[in-house]
Amino acid sequence: MAHRLSGYLWARLFFILFISTASAENDRDFKFCGTWRHGNNSLSVNADLSPGCKRILISANKTSLSVKGQITAQCTHGPKEIPLKRSEHGSAGQSNFCLYWEPLFDQLVLQVGQEKHTLCWHAGLQGSCCTDLSHSQNGAQDTYGIFSATIKDDVINHKTMTEYSFYGETIDCKNTFCAEVMQGPTQVNMVEETVMKSQAVGNVELPCARSSVVEMKDGFQGYNVTLPAHDGAPPESVPSVHLPGALKIAAKTNSKVVCTFFRNTTLFQDGPNDVTILNDVVGITVENQVITNLIEPVRIGFHHDVIPKTHFLKCVSWDTRKDPLKVNWLEKGCLTQQRGSKHTECLCNHLTYFTILVQLEPQSEPKPVRHLLALTAITSLGCLVSAISCVALIVFLCKKRRLQEQSIPIHMGLAVSLLLLNLLFFFTGILANVGGERLCVWVGAGLHYCLLSSLCWMGIQIFHTFWLVYIVFTPQPKPYIWNLIGFVLPAVPIIVLSAVGNIYGLRKVVPSDDVDNPYLMCWMKSTNEAILAHYFTNMALLAILVSSGAVMLFLVYREIRNRDEWRQNRVAFLSIWGLSCLFGTSWGLTFLDFGPLSEFFLFLSCILNSFQGFLLMLRFWLLGWMRKQSSGSSLGSSSTGSTRQHMLQAQEKN
Repeated sequence: MAHRLSGYLWARLFFILFISTASAENDRDFKFCGTWRHGNNSLSVNADLSPGCKRILISANKTSLSVKGQITAQCTHGPKEIPLKRSEHGSAGQSNFCLYWEPLFDQLVLQVGQEKHTLCWHAGLQGSCCTDLSHSQNGAQDTYGIFSATIKDDVINHKTMTEYSFYGETIDCKNTFCAEVMQGPTQVNMVEETVMKSQAVGNVELPCARSSVVEMKDGFQGYNVTLPAHDGAPPESVPSVHLPGALKIAAKTNSKVVCTFFRNTTLFQDGPNDVTILNDVVGITVENQVITNLIEPVRIGFHHDVIPKTHFLKCVSWDTRKDPLKVNWLEKGCLTQQRGSKHTECLCNHLTYFTILVQLEPQSEPKPVRHLLALTAITSLGCLVSAISCVALIVFLCKKRRLQEQSIPIHMGLAVSLLLLNLLFFFTGILANVGGERLCVWVGAGLHYCLLSSLCWMGIQIFHTFWLVYIVFTPQPKPYIWNLIGFVLPAVPIIVLSAVGNIYGLRKVVPSDDVDNPYLMCWMKSTNEAILAHYFTNMALLAILVSSGAVMLFLVYREIRNRDEWRQNRVAFLSIWGLSCLFGTSWGLTFLDFGPLSEFFLFLSCILNSFQGFLLMLRFWLLGWMRKQSSGSSLGSSSTGSTRQHMLQAQEKN
């Protein structure tokens, strides 16, 4: 007995839970279908509908199919008889039919065979509606009537019945609908789908969101979406959206665009604990289409309170492809532009949900730089002088009488890479202020490529010098090998880092005497990915260059210190080898930015590295001057190739 009672209680508990779960969400549509068994005479549909939510009766006999009762919010239809076409009667004295009811839009449609009859037309989103229709009792069984009735494709009776009665419940449609939307992230798209289905154009109000529907017709050149503020609030409290003309090109057809503004962002707060959504979430979608890679971005303007400078602010979009059950905010595809302390604009090349994330924990501020104005002036002057010097050196190396020497392509490659590096670095501040984040992505990548190319050519220069002194009888590599290493190889990490994203962009350098007015430049960002890339590319290559340059300089010195050329003209050799290795070893000062002499090394590094192009030209001028002063001696040529020949001659004498 106890066992049976326990089983009964568990069954009843399961039934209660099932009922409570089933009633948690109200039906936003109703579909009643069946087979109407009728005679072969003339057939008709009888409709008699009025506002209310009492009962709807669906009945059928030998000649007519009737829909009567109170179910609508504002629709009145009938009593009216609608004749059916004989071609739609079906075969063997029966016809398939379906009755569709959408309470949220107050729309009722009856389809008999292929013939549709709208009994209540679409009336837009309703404040209150009749929903949760459930049948209570069936009519009598007969030869003519409704056979094999179904509700949402579930069979409720296999017999032929004369009528079915349904009772509904009056609810607040909009509030109930929004309650369903707020149950989880996967329900958010219900808003856009419902607004699109409402056939509205213009502004649509819901308790949980506000939408604006825009029609993109022929000749669409763009549109600014604005919504009025609530309760006398300032207009800037509502986000703004600019739809570009390129959106019509991407859509290819005359489509509708729905822009939805979510003020309650609790539904979207599903991410790291150290970030939060600023104020609003804006969803943009095109009817039945997925839009990506726009040639002109969508602009979403967000207005907000003043954000502390220690907090990080960025535009993000919701990537629903990775996991539709989880909110996944991504920065990729959106650019962040500050339009003031209380206005941020997001430029995005695709359509989804957009918002602004704020880093709750204060971000690590860039270290203020002392004497930034003086260092900037020295760098600008050095880059300008070096660029002019590199142009002069390239012209000098292009003279036909020097093109026969094997070291000329290496000198030329170094001069070209330094020219590009100095030009880009000289204009980086101007480009950052004019082009902003979008242009800085390209300029930063180009500047990084020029730096890596210059460092590679410096390494080639050092290795080539070592080759001339130590490797006597082995032929030198062809010039195209040097070009592959100096120009092609540096492009590989740049392409990889660009594909990764969030590496290049706008960089702020903060002066210690004016922290509120940072210097803008195009370079690698301050993100963790960019810092990691900096150490694995720039710092690693610098360490290899400086260490190998120092080792090779020592080996060359040990090789030539006992030769006649070194004893006879030690000052000349010190000038040649010192200036040659200066290009690599000067970067070693970068590692000495600490301790009491940090400022001295900072200025020394700034001077030597920014004037590298000038020092390169000075080296060739010094070699030419010594050639004239010591005609016929071991210094009678301006290249390391000639130096090698004289060293070999001295070695043969010994």
